[in-house]
Amino acid sequence: MTAVAAALGLLAAGFLTDLVARGRSRLWRMLPLGAAGTAAVVLAGAGLAAVRGETTYASLGWLFGRLSTGSELGLVLDRLAGLFLLIVFAVAVPAVAIVASWSWTKPVMRTMPAAVCLLLSACAVIVLARDVFVLVFSWEILTVSFYWLTSPGQHRTDGRASLTATLATVTFGKVSGAALLLGMLVLVPAGGSLTWTGLGTSAEGAVKASAYTLLVVAFAVKVGLVPLQVWMPRGYQAAPGPVRALMAGAAVNVGFYGLWRTLQVLGAPPPWLAVTVLLVGGVTALLGIAHASVHTQLTAMVAYSSVENAGLITTAYGVALIGSAVGMPQLMAAGLLAATLQVVAHALGKTLLFASAGVIESRLDTDDLDQLRGVARRLPWSGTGLAVGALTMAALPPTALFVSEWFILETLMQQFRLGQLRYALPMAAAGALVALTAGFAGVAFARLAAFTALGHTPPTTRTASDVGWVGRLGLLVLIAACPLLAAFTPAEIHLIADGLSGIIPSEVTNAAVDSPWVLGPVYRGFSVLSPTWLSIELPIMCLLVLGAAMLLSRGRLRRVRRVPVWRSATGGVDGADEYTPFGYANPTRKVLANILMTRTELREVERASGGRVGDEAAGPAGTHLGYTSDVVEVTETYLYRPLLRPMRWAVRAALRLQSGRLDAYLFYMLIALVAVIAVAVA
Repeated sequence: MTAVAAALGLLAAGFLTDLVARGRSRLWRMLPLGAAGTAAVVLAGAGLAAVRGETTYASLGWLFGRLSTGSELGLVLDRLAGLFLLIVFAVAVPAVAIVASWSWTKPVMRTMPAAVCLLLSACAVIVLARDVFVLVFSWEILTVSFYWLTSPGQHRTDGRASLTATLATVTFGKVSGAALLLGMLVLVPAGGSLTWTGLGTSAEGAVKASAYTLLVVAFAVKVGLVPLQVWMPRGYQAAPGPVRALMAGAAVNVGFYGLWRTLQVLGAPPPWLAVTVLLVGGVTALLGIAHASVHTQLTAMVAYSSVENAGLITTAYGVALIGSAVGMPQLMAAGLLAATLQVVAHALGKTLLFASAGVIESRLDTDDLDQLRGVARRLPWSGTGLAVGALTMAALPPTALFVSEWFILETLMQQFRLGQLRYALPMAAAGALVALTAGFAGVAFARLAAFTALGHTPPTTRTASDVGWVGRLGLLVLIAACPLLAAFTPAEIHLIADGLSGIIPSEVTNAAVDSPWVLGPVYRGFSVLSPTWLSIELPIMCLLVLGAAMLLSRGRLRRVRRVPVWRSATGGVDGADEYTPFGYANPTRKVLANILMTRTELREVERASGGRVGDEAAGPAGTHLGYTSDVVEVTETYLYRPLLRPMRWAVRAALRLQSGRLDAYLFYMLIALVAVIAVAVA
C-alpha cells in the first residue's frame, strides 16, 4: 500500500499545484500532468503486483476517525481490485502522455490538469474502497470530475450545446450516485457491516433483490446501458480533445468493477435480474452500433461505439449471472472471462480511438467525417492511431477485440447446457443480437478506416501539426498493444484468472487455456482458437500472397492504374458527386430503419438552371433534387423528452416554496417528524 499512498499523494500534489499556479505557463501546466502520468504508472504496477499477491489494507482513520461500529475507514487492495487497477491505469499512462503533448500547444482551461488529477484519484479510490462511506464519497467525486471536464469553459464549443451536455452528464451522474447510496442503505442494516465484503452476508429475499437491482442500475449508468446511455455521446463530445480517452477508456471501467464486485459480494442474483441484464446488454450493443454506423460526427460515432461495447460486456456478464443463479461455475467463469477480456480490449481500443479523434478534431477544428477524409495524410500519427483503433473496434484478426468477441459468442453458445428454456431462450436471443452487432461493427469501422483515415483528401484541406514526441510515444504504445495483446492472450487469461479468483476459482477459469497456444471457452472440447498462431500466420500469408502476385504478374502489378482509396470508380469524379461517408452509411440507415426510426426527405432544390446555382457544369433546364436522411435517438425522443414538461412543472412548483414563512416550514417539519416516529414505533 505504500506505492498506492505515494501515487495518491502525487495526484493530490498535482491537483493543488494546478489550482495554485492556474496554468501561468505551459511548464506549470505540465507539472500536474507529469504527476498524473507518474501516479498512473505506480498504480498500474501496484495493481499488477496485487493480482498475484496478498491482500493489503490501509487505514484512513487518521483522516475520518472511527465508524460507530468501531472499525476504521480505509482502502483494501485485493486481487480483484488489483486487476481493475491495472486495467484502468495501464491505459491511463499513454492517455495522459497524449493529453500532455496536446495541451502543450493547445489553449485549454487553466484547471484542466487539476480535473484530470481528480478524475484519476476518484477512479483509484473507488477501486480500492473498503467500506461504504469511502465508495460513495469517491463515486460522487468522479461525478464532480466529469462535470468539471465537460463544463462549457473547458474548450471552445457552442455554449448552449456544451451546457446541455454538462447538465446531462451531471444529472445521470447524480442518478447513479443516488442508486448506489440507496443500494448500500438497503444492505447495511441487513448485513450489520459497512465494509464491502460484509454487506451481503445476511441479505436475503426482497432485501437482496432490491439492493442487487439498485447497485446494477448505479453501475449501468456509468457504463452506458440502455436506457441510461443518452448522456454519453453528449458528455464525451463536450470534454476537451484527448481527455475523452481518460473518461471513456479508463474511468468507465470503474463501472464494470462495481458490477464484478457486486457479484462477488452478493453472490447469486435473482433469476429475473440475470435474464434482464443479459437482454438489456444485447439490446444496448445493437442500438449502440446502429447509431455508430450512421453518425456523421467522429466523436459521436466513437461514443456510440462505447455504448455498443458496454452492451457486449454486459451480455457476457449476464451469462455469468445466470451461471451463478443456476449453480454452474464453468458457465459463470466463461461469462466473466469473456466480459473481462472485452473490458481490456475495449479499454485499449477506445483509448486509442478517442485520443486520436480528440487530437484530430482540435487540430482541424472539425469532427465531420466528410471533411476529415484522408486525415492520415495530414496528421500521420493521429491518423494512423485512428485507423488501427478502427480496425481493432471492428474486431478484425489479429486484434485483441477479435479474441474477446469470439469468447463472448462462444460463451453464449453454451445455452444448450442449461436445460431450462427460461435461460436458454434469452441466451439464444442475446447471441443473435451480438452476432448482428459484430456484423454492423465491421461495416461501421470500415467506413472510419477507409474514408476518414485512408480516403481521398478533399481539395480544400487545412494543414496542421500533429502531437509532439511524448504524444507520439503514447500513440505508439496503444497502436502496438492492440495486436500484441491478442498474441499474448494465453498469458492474459492466466492473469485474469488470478484477478477473478475471489469470485470463481482460478483453476476453473484457467481451463480456457487448452495448451500454451490454444484457447477454448472454459468447456474443453467445444471449440478452439489460437490468436498467437494467427498473429504469426496472417502477416506471413499476406507476404506470401503479395510475393506470389508480384511473381505471377511479371511486374504488371506495379503498373496497374491507381486511384485514391474509396473514390468513386469513375475517374475524375470529385466534389459533391464523390462517394462519401454519408453515402456509404445510407444502406445501413435503410436496413436498420426500424431501430433508428430513419426519416428521409426528397425535395426540389432548383428548377431553373438544371443544376446548382453557380455550377459551371450545369446542364439543360430541369429539376435538381436534394436528398436528406436522418435518424432518431429513440430513448431520448420517446422516454426522456416527454418527461421534461412535468419535471419543469414540478420545479416551478417547488420554487414557490422559497417565498413561504419560516414558522410554516418548521411546522411542516414537525408534522413529518411525528409521522416518521409514529411509523417507526408501529
